[in-house]
Amino acid sequence: MSAAFLPAAAQETVPMRTEQNSPVVRDVTLETELVVCGGGLSGVCAAVAAARHGTKVILVQDRPMLGGNASSEMRMGIVGVLKDQYQEAGILEEMQLRNFRFNPLQRYTLWDDAILTTVISEPNIRLLLNTSVEDVVMDGDRIAAVKAWNSNAYTRYLIKGRLFADCTGDGILRLSGAKFRRGREFPSEFNEDHLSEGGDARTMGNSILLQLRKTDEDHPFVAPEWAYHFTDDDFNYDTPKSTIPGVKYNYKRIYSPKDNNFWWIEFGGKYDTIFDAPDIQFELKRIAYGIWEYMKNHPDGRCKGYDLDWIGSLPGKRESTRFIGPHILTQNDVLSGGHFEDVVAYGGWTLDDHDPEAFHKKGRISVEYSTPDYFGIPFDCLYSVNVPNLMFAGRDISCTHMGLSATRVMATCALLGQACGVGAYVALREGITPADVRRDHIAEVQDILEDDDCMLPYRWRKVSPLTLAATCAPAVEVLRNGIDREWDGADNGVWVSPGSEAIAYEWKKPVTLSGARLIFDSHFKIRSKRMRKLEATTERVEVPPMMTRDWRLEAKVRTGRRSYEWQPVFAEKDNYVRLRKVSFAPVEAYGLRVVVESTWGAPEAHIFAFDAL
Repeated sequence: MSAAFLPAAAQETVPMRTEQNSPVVRDVTLETELVVCGGGLSGVCAAVAAARHGTKVILVQDRPMLGGNASSEMRMGIVGVLKDQYQEAGILEEMQLRNFRFNPLQRYTLWDDAILTTVISEPNIRLLLNTSVEDVVMDGDRIAAVKAWNSNAYTRYLIKGRLFADCTGDGILRLSGAKFRRGREFPSEFNEDHLSEGGDARTMGNSILLQLRKTDEDHPFVAPEWAYHFTDDDFNYDTPKSTIPGVKYNYKRIYSPKDNNFWWIEFGGKYDTIFDAPDIQFELKRIAYGIWEYMKNHPDGRCKGYDLDWIGSLPGKRESTRFIGPHILTQNDVLSGGHFEDVVAYGGWTLDDHDPEAFHKKGRISVEYSTPDYFGIPFDCLYSVNVPNLMFAGRDISCTHMGLSATRVMATCALLGQACGVGAYVALREGITPADVRRDHIAEVQDILEDDDCMLPYRWRKVSPLTLAATCAPAVEVLRNGIDREWDGADNGVWVSPGSEAIAYEWKKPVTLSGARLIFDSHFKIRSKRMRKLEATTERVEVPPMMTRDWRLEAKVRTGRRSYEWQPVFAEKDNYVRLRKVSFAPVEAYGLRVVVESTWGAPEAHIFAFDAL
């Protein structure tokens, strides 16, 4: 960070500090519009979404980096919908493309900084890393402020806000008295027949991951003395496949390093994943070292040519606390496709329920139930039923244990965060509560999300009026259908040769133009945008080749009584993101066109949308 991020006093000469003139702990009071607690993908997307629409945000994260379960500390895989055409876009896709551009070897610490760049590029966000929320200050039934502690800076914060978003996963803002649940409902409460037992505090467990390195030499591995030391007898149990259509049984994968992300090194579901976190962490360490010792030294050579490159210290959590909102998302909501009037996000993961005994259970440790290709999630799951200025996003949204099993994955959480951020922006702009937003402004929230490249189920984006009023070539017509991706076999885009073709709109009478919105094809079929299981590889990734790299906009302006000229109004070099909203000085024009100058390697660029603004 530049010196501009530092307080002015730090740049001046001050007397030597002693116990007589210097406090040990600093007290700082801050005030903002939106306070986002938690800097995982949901918190990042909530903060960035709100900030980009003009909201002043303070983002509080208790770790030294952003990203949560996706960060270099935990390295959980980002998953969500399972089919290409439904892939999550929005801020998540932007961060993944930024990672492709600046982290071609996909190193995890650089991925952390791709997320960091996304946040600190927003002038409306103040980021507090290494800062843990410890308490809340209430004003009646509303949160007035949070108290937080930065152990690195020896600083106590009092952070005042108008609206608060809990994206911590664990739900620290339950300190407000917000209603919540932890554990499994009785199957009969919501008629959830995929839940075989419940009415308890058991949850899915935590996981510590391993990353491996391919090597030319082969050496045995010696685990610490305190680790478990497994033998074949520990894994001698039946592993039958499910005979029920749409149901999959999962077991520990101790047989091969290939495509093994070690998610099954899981423990803690029988305990309290918050209060018992230190003991769960150490137990997972014992398991993880023991697993690698067993696999690496096995006489059948199953891990020959691999060494342990990294082992996690901080476990990734699947489940802890769920807030209660006006709607509780259930198994049946997921299976029915989530047709909600107030839909603001979607998921597409399976109902993936992990057994609380997890690793120490002999037999299957999770069961997956197939779901629709995608299912809607409503705004009513993102705000508290009893604390009027509390919102939430991520794995602590309002849902049942079974609903959580499908919504907890990180790509879905990122979409929930972006929806939360947009909802918060509208609430703060109007001076109303999230409940009021749901009642009076939900259509606007949905329109903003779609304009920000978040697809919503069972509807398509509204194209700008200027775009609809224009005339264009037949081949360009598809760019104003509001479908910003390939869909059910339809291309929904235009292929453009750099330097030789342009996509143009024209109007019979002059119109005032001040910007444009474009969607470039970021190739949803490239799943490697999500981080690798192997850390130390030399294989490089590249920005998708059909992405537009250098491009410009030109406006058709009158230069005489019967003469017109295409004049440049905007130009960009080295674009690498999918959504581009650009503005330029207002101009009276009869046309607007986009000219592609180069791609990232393909002979043609592919564009899904072009709106005149």
